[in-house]
Amino acid sequence: MYEKYGLFIGGGWTGATGGATATVTSPVTEAPLGEAPAADPADTEAAIAAAGLGLAAWRAKSAFERADALHAIADEMIRRRAEAARMISTETGKPIAQSEREWVLACDQFRWYAEEARRIYGRIVESRVAGGRFEVTREPVGIVAAFTAWNFPAALVARKVAPALAAGCSVIVRPSSQTPGTAMVIVDCCRAGNLPDGAVNLVVGATSATYGPIMASPLVRKVSLTGSTRVGQQMIRDAADTMKKVTMELGGNAPLIVYDDADLQGALDISVPTKFANAGQVCVTADRFFIHESLHDAFVEGFAARAAALNLGDGLDPAVQMGPVINGARQSELEGIIGDAVKAGARLVSGGGRASGFNAGFFLAPTVLTDVTDDMAVFAGENFGPIAAITRFRDEDEALARANAGDMGLAAYAFTRDPGRARRTVAGLKAGMVGINSFAMAAAEAPFGGTRYSGMGREGGAEGISDYLDTKLAQLVF
Repeated sequence: MYEKYGLFIGGGWTGATGGATATVTSPVTEAPLGEAPAADPADTEAAIAAAGLGLAAWRAKSAFERADALHAIADEMIRRRAEAARMISTETGKPIAQSEREWVLACDQFRWYAEEARRIYGRIVESRVAGGRFEVTREPVGIVAAFTAWNFPAALVARKVAPALAAGCSVIVRPSSQTPGTAMVIVDCCRAGNLPDGAVNLVVGATSATYGPIMASPLVRKVSLTGSTRVGQQMIRDAADTMKKVTMELGGNAPLIVYDDADLQGALDISVPTKFANAGQVCVTADRFFIHESLHDAFVEGFAARAAALNLGDGLDPAVQMGPVINGARQSELEGIIGDAVKAGARLVSGGGRASGFNAGFFLAPTVLTDVTDDMAVFAGENFGPIAAITRFRDEDEALARANAGDMGLAAYAFTRDPGRARRTVAGLKAGMVGINSFAMAAAEAPFGGTRYSGMGREGGAEGISDYLDTKLAQLVF
């Protein structure tokens, strides 16, 4: 499955120097998908050196040349859409329709940043010195390292590679070892842009062999991570030694508020498929459901019925609506979270453990819990799985106060038909992104990111290119 790819260093595919490989396992069958090369430190050092050469050539290209290259990459990605979607579903188990949407989102990133490359503006500022003026310009920050998670193996890579290239940076992609093939397909598509050798590189391997050399290198000037808060905190500490720029898209524990004036059926119709998309393994998915007491029982009943009706199975089957969680360790951890909640007094409405009817695979039944209290682990922390924890509230102030409890601040949602309440909720929620009657957050044209322990910086939108640029001031006097 990975034989025609490998590590991508200096413009070509190669195996690991030491010949080491790592087994990639299917979450659907638990059988090996293939052997991916496992880089050693020498491979990562070679990628850094190649990125340095690639940077010199790539940053010299005009904005229009960079834009044309990114459009060519997007064209190739569109051509290979079916292949890529199949790779995503094979590695993650997610339904093929979700994989196709993810690939389209990844293509959109290259389209958007092809145009943003032409809009890296400077400005002129009047000087107090006679005959002088200030010129403010933007320059590529340098070599970028992109660390991505497994849950959206295409979109997360594209969110980092596209703006880095648009800004004139070279990039080293270090994808999750659980989903290396999807990143390999994207990097292979980058060849269609006729980039200079070393402008894009890819290494896969153990933390000590990849992360260690990258973080220690003073040549790498920026790192972008999508991962857990714990990993992000460590990366920030490590980045400080060489003063790297950082962009952090970290964990979430999103609240969903359903007010008493909400369209109940409309909220159910979109919240159930959104919650269980990718088996709940989505950092911006709603984890904490605050339902007004007047709607609580009807919401729980409708939510549980819809959840129980979801068709589970291999994501390559077009009829499947939810696939497995990523591995056995997550499956066991989620079972423990559910069990602890029930022991603490939560009521199990549906699901609750491993899905029946499967001889293999890491399938967990869509789970609905109610009578949940705010201090339960299932509510207080990100469960990152197919678990909906539901509680009730009485008034707007209570809902906002409880929704804002905790350290996370990535996404938050609310359903209401009152425009004034909607505005108050947007203003009152402590989150980088707020959806009102909608969960649609991830778009190339919109800035994606969180506050507090959910991270810093933004990916997407006009804001997304800023962290890949340094600002230079020149004072000219004639």
